[in-house]
Amino acid sequence: MLEVDVQLARGNFTLAAKFAAGTPGVIALFGRSGCGKTTLVNLIAGLLRADHGRMALDGEVWFEAARAIDLPAERRRIGYVFQDARLFPHYSVRGNLLYGAPRGGARGFDDVVQLLGLAPLLTRRPAGLSGGEKQRVALGRALLASPRLLLLDEPLAALDASRRDEVLPYLERLRDHYSIPMVYVSHQLDEVLRLATQVVVLDGGRVVAAGDLAAVSLHPALRAIVGSDAVGAILDGTIAAIDDGANLASVTFGTGGILKVGAGGLASGQRVRLQLLARDLILALEEPHGISVRNHLRGSVRAIAADGGGADLIEVDVAGATLLARVTAAATRELQLAPGLPLWVLVKAVSVSPHAMGTVEPRER
Repeated sequence: MLEVDVQLARGNFTLAAKFAAGTPGVIALFGRSGCGKTTLVNLIAGLLRADHGRMALDGEVWFEAARAIDLPAERRRIGYVFQDARLFPHYSVRGNLLYGAPRGGARGFDDVVQLLGLAPLLTRRPAGLSGGEKQRVALGRALLASPRLLLLDEPLAALDASRRDEVLPYLERLRDHYSIPMVYVSHQLDEVLRLATQVVVLDGGRVVAAGDLAAVSLHPALRAIVGSDAVGAILDGTIAAIDDGANLASVTFGTGGILKVGAGGLASGQRVRLQLLARDLILALEEPHGISVRNHLRGSVRAIAADGGGADLIEVDVAGATLLARVTAAATRELQLAPGLPLWVLVKAVSVSPHAMGTVEPRER
C-alpha cells in the first residue's frame, strides 16, 4: 500500500494531495499540465520535502512532518524515469544499464535486456539511439537498481507518436512481468487507459478522484478534464474464443457478459482491456434484428446524469459491469429512461480496440 497525505506551498501554487493505493500495479497520476503531478512524484521520491503530512510504502514511513521523519531519497529505493532519458553519453548501453546496480552485479540483467528488447543495443552509445530506445534503456537502468517503487514522470512526453507507440508495449510488458509497484505520471488519457490499474486525478493541486481504473473512468471529475468525447467505460476481460472466419474474438467480462471485438493479434485465454466510448454506444428498448451491429447486450439503467449541450450520460449495468452511453436529452425523454429500466446496449465490434494485458505470471524482484 502506498499512502500519501501531503501539503506543499510554493509561491502561488499549493499542493494538497491525499490518496492510498494498493500495490503492486500501476498508479497513474493524471491531470492537466500544471496540476501538480510532477511536484507530487518528486515528493514521493524524496527530491522535495513537504510542508506537512505523511507518506508510507507498505507500512514503512518515508515522511511524517509531525515526527520529523524524512527518509533520504537514496534510502527509499526508488527507480526514477524522467521525461528525458538522462543517459550517460560516454557509457555504452550496457554501461548505462549497470550504473547504479547493487554491488556484486545486476540481478536479472539478461531478463531485463530481453524484456525491453535491448540486446541489439548493448554496445551502442546513447548518441546513436532513437528517443524510444533511450527511454527503454532508462527503464532498464531503473529496474536493475532493484527498486521497491518505480516512478515514471511522463516518460513518453518527449517522443513523437510513432516512438510513443513503440515504447508503450514495453511498458505493458513491464507492468505484467514484474510485481514492482509503479507510479506513472501522464496527461495523456490513452496512456492511462492502457497501463493503469489505479488512477489518481489531480486538478489545481488537489486530488479530485481516486480509485481503480474502471470506477475513475466514470467519474465526473475525469469528464471535466478530458471532455465527453473521450469518456467511456473500461472493461477488463478474457478472450474466450476466436472466430477466424469472421475475424472476431469473444471477450467475457463481468458475471458472464460477452462482447465481440476485432480478433487481430489476439489469442484464446488472453486478458484484454477494452474502452467503450460513451459516444459509440446505442440504447434500445427492444433487441433489434437485421442490423450490422455485432453486440446486443442486455442490461438495465443504473443512473442518469446531465452532460451539458442537451445530452445525458446513461450508466447501464451489464453483467455486473457499468457501461456509459451518451444520448440526447430528447432521447432520454422519448425512451422514458429511468433507473431500473431494462434495455439493450448496442456496440459495434469495430468501435472497440482491445489492449492485451499480458499472460506472463508476475515474478518477484
